[in-house]
Amino acid sequence: MASAVEKYHISIIPFGPGAILVTWPPRIEEGILEDIILFGRVIADRLEKACEQVPAYHSLLLVFDEAVNTAEISDRLSGLYGSMDRKPLERRLWRIPVCYHPGFAPDMALLSERKGISPEEIVKRHTRATYTVYGIGFLPGFMYLGGLDESLVTPRRNEPRQKVSRGAVGIGGRQTGIYPQQSPGGWNIIGNSPVQLFDPLKKKPCPVGIADKVRFYEISREEHELLEIEVSAGVHKLKNEKWYD
Repeated sequence: MASAVEKYHISIIPFGPGAILVTWPPRIEEGILEDIILFGRVIADRLEKACEQVPAYHSLLLVFDEAVNTAEISDRLSGLYGSMDRKPLERRLWRIPVCYHPGFAPDMALLSERKGISPEEIVKRHTRATYTVYGIGFLPGFMYLGGLDESLVTPRRNEPRQKVSRGAVGIGGRQTGIYPQQSPGGWNIIGNSPVQLFDPLKKKPCPVGIADKVRFYEISREEHELLEIEVSAGVHKLKNEKWYD
């Protein structure tokens, strides 16, 4: 059974005349992420002043449409946080196919050499982890995934590429992620996923949410080609299920 979410010491700081920054202990951990998401929902439901929310690893920025009495709202936020019902989040587990064929993995050989691990073992370690979505940004639908195997932690490339293919799966520091569109990028590319992670024409453009879980599974190049056809035809659906802690 899932346990209640821990209560943290937070700071509520005026961030100019029309914004307030709420901060948690400066570390990256799942409990803090859950607390931020839950508090954001409470604010959306119960704070009288509407605001835009910008969550980060250990902070939540609240941006109001106009100048506000930050002292008054800070007191209100403190009360809301203290009385918040900390039920565990309802989350989804997303299973995402990845092809690790050398044609999709320009940095695999160098990563293998640096780590002293075979490409096959890198794939095993990359696919056996369960990742947490800590943020979505940089590009629409780009997921920052925490939970990377320590043996695969690798700094970003010294020279970013001008073009990284859509669907490229990379490692950057302690995180892994998928480029949802072609773009410049400095992560180490070890594979490619044919799935569509952002569609601006859909009611929910990015199906995956912050705090959701992700697992990768390996597919062949032939399977990658078939899935690309399904995605192009609009008939592919991402595998997902309810996540139980």
